[in-house]
Amino acid sequence: MQLPQDIEWHFIGNLQSNKVKPLLSGVPNLAMLEVVDNQKVANHLDRMVSTLKRNPLKVLVEVNTSGEESKSGIDPSNCVDLAKHVKLSCPNLVFSGLMTIGRPDYTSTPENFKTLSNCRTEVCKALEMPEEQCELSMGMSGDFELAIEMGSTNVRIGSTIFGPRDYSKKQE
Repeated sequence: MQLPQDIEWHFIGNLQSNKVKPLLSGVPNLAMLEVVDNQKVANHLDRMVSTLKRNPLKVLVEVNTSGEESKSGIDPSNCVDLAKHVKLSCPNLVFSGLMTIGRPDYTSTPENFKTLSNCRTEVCKALEMPEEQCELSMGMSGDFELAIEMGSTNVRIGSTIFGPRDYSKKQE
């Protein structure tokens, strides 16, 4: 299948700072990175976007709303500080919103979505930006309807499109 030349890609997943250059170099139409979860990655991204002379890159700050240690993301109490850092100290990044991934069994779904929505309110107030300009990326194949009801502007429904993941064949 031939993809259009102007397709825009979003990167979703944990990104280590040593993988920033290969990602930015290898995906020329990368429009958004959905998982900035610390200042080190934000700073490295900012420098590499400048070095590679790319257009500013949209980013979402990942917030760990479920409190699980196995999940990436900043604690909700620190989301304002990281969003401010991206917006004010990273001129080659465009703070575009917040994202979260809840528990795999969806037991904490409503609380996760409410927490992220509250974070958006706090971040937008601190950054003096309208909430409509701040994306909420929350909800996946099993809970996207509720996510939309609770304000999600971006859902990730890969399992619905591509089928469930097979975790038994772990790559090393």
